[in-house]
Amino acid sequence: MSDITKAQLQAILTTADAEARAAQWIDPINSCMKACDISTPLRQAAFLAQVLLESSEFHQLQESLAYSAERLRAVWPQRFTSDEIAAAYSHQPEKLANNVYANRMGNGPEASGDGWAYRGRGLIQLTGRQNYASFSKAMGIDAVKDPDLLQQPTGAAMSAAWFWQAHGLNELADKTSGADADENFRLLTQRINGGTNGLPQRRSYWQRALTALGVR
Repeated sequence: MSDITKAQLQAILTTADAEARAAQWIDPINSCMKACDISTPLRQAAFLAQVLLESSEFHQLQESLAYSAERLRAVWPQRFTSDEIAAAYSHQPEKLANNVYANRMGNGPEASGDGWAYRGRGLIQLTGRQNYASFSKAMGIDAVKDPDLLQQPTGAAMSAAWFWQAHGLNELADKTSGADADENFRLLTQRINGGTNGLPQRRSYWQRALTALGVR
């Protein structure tokens, strides 16, 4: 595969500090794509489009859990069944993570602190002790022992690329050309996001990446 250049990455970004962000992230991005066979311009363009949206262009490397009571009731209506219950967790990210992620995804009970320790991190928010352990085993990065590694550029990028490869997204990205390109890009979004949140902006990044990488 050919590495992408700093100039190419900078051309895809839209922030005022695009040059500085590209300089900081170009090596981690090339390393993670090489490690996980994101090896063609089609795969690279789709990967970059998704991670740029998920991370707000490399700015947001952990899940935001500072929800209002109203938002908690909207997101988890079966868990927060009253304003009083929701208010007890409002704008308390650690307490909230330990509650909503308890006894799920390999995490222990609420008192274990696993929900907060293994909250969503990285360019594609890896969540839960089980996913951190699978990533650590596959990539030789001990994110179980030191979860904060996923908030550093190398770990943040590598965890996203591992997720991408492990969920068959390289193969789906291979289909993002021709008549069914848009539909297959939408399917990529669903596998990452669970829905199609931000799909127009993801498509905008995708078109910028395709252009920057010389695909179209």
